[in-house]
Amino acid sequence: MTIHKGRGVFPGIAFGKIHFLQKNDAIVENTPTSDPQREINSFLTAKAEADRQLEELFESTKAELGEESAMIIDVQRMMLEDEDFCGAIKSMIHDEGCSAAYAVSQTGQQFSATFAAMDDAYMKERATDVLDMSERLVDCLLGRRQNFNLTHPSVVVAEDLTPSETLQLDKAYVRAFVIQKGAANSHTAILARMLNIPCIVQADITLNIEIGGKEMAVDGEAGLCYIQPNDATMAVLLERQATEHARRELFEKMRGLSTVTKSGKKIRLYSNIGSPDDLPSVLENNAEGIGLFRSEFLYLGRNNYPTEDELFEAYRKVVQGMSGRQVVIRTLDIGADKQVDYFNLDTEENPALGLRGVRICIDRPELFRTQLRAIYRASAFGNVAIMFPMVISLWEVIRCKETAQAVCEELADEGIAFGKVELGIMIETPASVIIADSLAKEVDFFSVGTNDLTQYTLAIDRQNSKLEQFYDAHHPAIIAMLASIAKAAKNNGIWAGICGELAADLSLTETLVDMGYDELSVSPTFTLEMRKRIRELE
Repeated sequence: MTIHKGRGVFPGIAFGKIHFLQKNDAIVENTPTSDPQREINSFLTAKAEADRQLEELFESTKAELGEESAMIIDVQRMMLEDEDFCGAIKSMIHDEGCSAAYAVSQTGQQFSATFAAMDDAYMKERATDVLDMSERLVDCLLGRRQNFNLTHPSVVVAEDLTPSETLQLDKAYVRAFVIQKGAANSHTAILARMLNIPCIVQADITLNIEIGGKEMAVDGEAGLCYIQPNDATMAVLLERQATEHARRELFEKMRGLSTVTKSGKKIRLYSNIGSPDDLPSVLENNAEGIGLFRSEFLYLGRNNYPTEDELFEAYRKVVQGMSGRQVVIRTLDIGADKQVDYFNLDTEENPALGLRGVRICIDRPELFRTQLRAIYRASAFGNVAIMFPMVISLWEVIRCKETAQAVCEELADEGIAFGKVELGIMIETPASVIIADSLAKEVDFFSVGTNDLTQYTLAIDRQNSKLEQFYDAHHPAIIAMLASIAKAAKNNGIWAGICGELAADLSLTETLVDMGYDELSVSPTFTLEMRKRIRELE
């Protein structure tokens, strides 16, 4: 038995045979050509094949995991059509007389390095996508194929996994991921958390073909993996796995029960979603409502703005599917780490402090009106609330309410039905915390976005892995702010909830309930565990 340690990014015990995903040779030799046009034609043929593969992968991922996960692939398809990228490849083939494969490889590395050097976190992430997409192009040109076929329960071991590689694996057979490189916020780690698959990154494991097929046990919580585990180790891990299964069975007993403390305090236990495709998970996990519908994902992965009818159909599907349970829709929060080309936003030195959230809606009133009309039309089919993100001032709230009122009057004049809609705001800036008492007098509810609130309060980019030791979501300043927000809501007779990551932090559940929060909105898969925790509180 050999023991290897890494960083556990999703807990759980798993067993399986090692499926060693060996990378194709990354080095592409330059083979000079006497016929540049032939190489350009080869590139165009490979580009068409790569796009076909990506489209197929997009559809299968969308069907299996939802549209939000599939957006990873849609981004690559858009990059594949990028005029600068394709033009650079053609120019290199023509000017240097090199092979198409070499031109794609070199251009992909150059573009990836450019993205990696950018300050914006969203653009940094595109560095991986460019490399992934260009490697696919090279594989198409050279006729290479990776072995993603799994035929039995497997622990996937690799130096690293690109987004498309992770999504191509048959998740029915994946028991765990063990990655030599990787990071806590990599696509592989995110997918592992979505699918409840144990995952270890930065593992100190030697990669060679000889490990393939050997038995491996993985302890995702401790960040340990065992090749050819001995009987004693297996016994300990099997016992822990049984305990974990028992915990999950206990969570299942929470299904259908009310989310109420022993003293009788009722908590609204809601779910966060990114698209209508997430609705089945919400229903399967017995959430009582949707506390955050991130509607900006309806704008991503497109070449132009969605129409009012397209937005309406997406909202209606979710609202009807929730059968009267509340659906809180956040208005557009494009900007910062979510950029969309067709919005034609100016380049900003610090997008997190730039034109984003409610600022875009106020700056582009027609865009805002279109979204509000779609939401109000959907409200005729169920219980809808609207919340505005990134509020820092009272006048912003008043402007949003005026626009909402104008939309209601328009719809009434046109004879279009709509329901009664609560209006709220996200509290995610220190400014909104300080003036929370004034803001509460203008809205029906608060929803705290703890991710951005922590980032802005601590002056730390939450996506910068180099700052992890300084990032403290439990910082005394954050806890004090949360208490202040809840107090302002209670004093003004409105309800307050949390939809950021701290809502699912079990170590803070009692504190948040004691502060007076009425609603917690978490990822659907955390719902039953959170219900159990709340029902245990006095």
